[in-house]
Amino acid sequence: MEVRVAVDAMGGDRAPGEVIAGAREARSEDVVPVLFGPRDVIAPLAPDLEIVDAPQVVGMHEKPADAAREKRDSSLFASCRAVADGNAHVVVSAGNTGAMLAAGLVEIGRLPDVSRPAIAAPIPAMRGPSILIDAGANADARPEHLMQFAHMGTIFAEEIIGLERPNVGLLSIGEEPEKGNLLTLEAHALLEGADLRFVGNTEGRTLLEGETDVVVCDGFTGNVALKTIEGTIRSVLGALRGEIASSTRGKLGGFLIRPAARGLRARLDPETTGGGYLLGLRGLVVIAHGSSSRVAIANATRMAARGVEHGLVEHLAARLPTSRAETRAGVGSGAVGP
Repeated sequence: MEVRVAVDAMGGDRAPGEVIAGAREARSEDVVPVLFGPRDVIAPLAPDLEIVDAPQVVGMHEKPADAAREKRDSSLFASCRAVADGNAHVVVSAGNTGAMLAAGLVEIGRLPDVSRPAIAAPIPAMRGPSILIDAGANADARPEHLMQFAHMGTIFAEEIIGLERPNVGLLSIGEEPEKGNLLTLEAHALLEGADLRFVGNTEGRTLLEGETDVVVCDGFTGNVALKTIEGTIRSVLGALRGEIASSTRGKLGGFLIRPAARGLRARLDPETTGGGYLLGLRGLVVIAHGSSSRVAIANATRMAARGVEHGLVEHLAARLPTSRAETRAGVGSGAVGP
């Protein structure tokens, strides 16, 4: 099928140039990027791509509530509205994450049984990709929210990654069930009684090993963990390049290990995945890093198309526990926010 991807051309630290270049790189017979932004700004850079005029821009540091009130004609909100109206299948944005969440809620809306949408971000683990959820949508969360994140992460892992009955771990400070703060202790008790393959607590030091398929946490913890992993990977790869270039012997060794090093870098580089899915909405949204290059944008656009092709939203709508089941397990219908 032909997937129309609404791309927020003004979202991100390197917009619009890198965003447009990434969208162009991702374009194919099956993937059709549609750029949203001020036409007079982006048209000279993208004469070969479809453009929808959206004159306003949401800044990276603007308050989401202010953007929702004052900038509904921005590239960020207009791209989400295109999905709600059926003019695009999925949105990609490297813009303000909080504003993107607000736009998704205002323009697209939540699935009926979802308390809070959450970001599911692939982790480049050594045994294959794991899923971290929530990676930044909800700085504060309740135990019942974490249980729903676990269900959404499980469906994602099965439908997109192809894992059969993935295991679920709760990110905490120790493997023992009695370790953690009040949130993790109460969430642990809920997850033990859920219809999930729950394996208990998992620690941050094992995230890159991939022993857990779905790692569940609140958005504050998840965002810190994800950025720590990505920063560590960049630092280690950068230090390795520096050591190789520092001597003739190092350069020779680097030449010999180049094929293996390239494969490792491709697997670990955060730009390979490009972003994370905002799960729990009636339409599909992919949130890329604010610092995304054209490579990351291109990969995020392809990632967005895969989610549509696999019917991710439809699977979530069909398979998430109903409100009645959640009520029996202690889940409320809390709105986004503390």
